[in-house]
Amino acid sequence: MKPITKETYLQWYEEMQFWRKFEDKLAAVYIQQKVRGFLHLYNGQEAVLAGAIHAMDLSKDKMITAYRNHVQPIAMGVDPRKVMAELYGKVTGTSKGMGGSMHIFSKEHGFYGGHGIVGAQIPVGAGMAFADKYFETGGVTLTYFGDGAARQGSLHEAFNMAMNWKLPVVFICENNGYAMGTSVERTANHTDIWKLGLGYEMPCGPVDGMNPVKVAEAMQEAIDRARRGDGPTFLEMKTYRYRGHSMSDAQLYRTKEEVEEYKKIDPITQVLDIIREKGYATEAEIEAMDERVKNLVDKCEKFAEESPFPEAQQLYDVVYEQENYPFIPHRL
Repeated sequence: MKPITKETYLQWYEEMQFWRKFEDKLAAVYIQQKVRGFLHLYNGQEAVLAGAIHAMDLSKDKMITAYRNHVQPIAMGVDPRKVMAELYGKVTGTSKGMGGSMHIFSKEHGFYGGHGIVGAQIPVGAGMAFADKYFETGGVTLTYFGDGAARQGSLHEAFNMAMNWKLPVVFICENNGYAMGTSVERTANHTDIWKLGLGYEMPCGPVDGMNPVKVAEAMQEAIDRARRGDGPTFLEMKTYRYRGHSMSDAQLYRTKEEVEEYKKIDPITQVLDIIREKGYATEAEIEAMDERVKNLVDKCEKFAEESPFPEAQQLYDVVYEQENYPFIPHRL
């Protein structure tokens, strides 16, 4: 694994802080009805992404996830201004304003979505890995899903075929405790979701999803296994979301005291504590990073606010074009 150095910790802090503040800004503009529909925020789960990015080869590896998907493409290199514009429904967004919150997408940067159907991305991720194996790209697909999606039947079909064909895929369950609002304890007679991999003799195990170092170590081992042709791994990232499943979630299934307890092991705070403990940055340098984060979030908001909405013509440009039906003109 690439060494985890002073620079790693400083990068982790600034990036995770940006992801957190980016989501906070989205929550604020959602209340103002500038972002509409559903909005699922990543607050609390940043270590899962930070550790994974450290282990990935972004020149060939891919990522696919569910609808809590705003900051992942940013981590993979997508312009954050375009991500925010997409949430605003603006033409400058990643999908020209037609994907919205749940469908951020960038083929250029290896990010294959946000998927709104629970568990839909699990077999799709396995299919992407099949393509990498078939074309011998050397790439590995990271396939994320939540603890609720772990109950979908398609997971078992994907696990079976991935093991049978030794596909270069890492399956990652981000277990943030409550799916859409029902605890893991109430959805199955077991609470260790990672054990589902045992039925397929798939290498599997739990990971502290609040610590980016632990995530990076587990992800590196799984990615190396996939890249050398030994097949998939299933990791259960034990993490926690501070906000509701979506902005419309009243969160009646948990107490405020529980949320505050998890904030004591906040991934950003853990990284910041090490930066201070080891003297990686002065307080002035930390404040400068925070200021850069604030300024970048402001730039994203300004870009989204000032961008235009799509023209009506775009509705025709993105549907199937039939040569013998020339009545709908296409521009794209």
